[in-house]
Amino acid sequence: MQFERMRELSSLASSTRKARSVENGGNMKSEDYAWNAHERECYENGQVSLPSPYKLKILDNGQKRLELEQILVQLPQKQLAQWAMQHATRYIALIDIGDDIEKQQILTQVQEVFEARLAGNVSAYELRKAGFLAQQLSQQAKSPVSKYAARVFSQAVATAHMRGHAIVSADYAVKVINMQSPDDMKAVISERKQQIRLAKEWQKCINEL
Repeated sequence: MQFERMRELSSLASSTRKARSVENGGNMKSEDYAWNAHERECYENGQVSLPSPYKLKILDNGQKRLELEQILVQLPQKQLAQWAMQHATRYIALIDIGDDIEKQQILTQVQEVFEARLAGNVSAYELRKAGFLAQQLSQQAKSPVSKYAARVFSQAVATAHMRGHAIVSADYAVKVINMQSPDDMKAVISERKQQIRLAKEWQKCINEL
């Protein structure tokens, strides 16, 4: 009886360690997990905790948000940033600054710097400058929906600097859904499911490497 109890405790401890390992990004190298020194240090010290706190007020499904984060934490920063940009692209059409040519110029310039950052060809400083340019889209937005759609994009760009911006970008997408469909939890869950589906695709790509 005592032996069986010890086996149960051992199994529980093993499961807990595994859960913590997954929550903290698994066993990937710290330099792959995070490019920012602070986030890298948190990873190395096992201080990555989920769920992360909200940075904005939204109607949300916390379980689906946590499910998303549990996948995102397993992605290296490069793939995390690529996921963020892919999901943000779905909201670009909602950005309205009253000048489509200027909008496209900003998007093109920012995305070029974003891709260069992922390739290691520009510094974090250059990316932050591009991030300030991206913020002009929300500052010049002609409607609240446009403003928050632009923030989905700008936060995705910032993910190439710090990982923490990824979930904020996803939360802003939910904010857009809240504004388009007030008090509609089904719409929120649908959006989270799309985010999760895209994240799983990136996770699959990583696992196949």
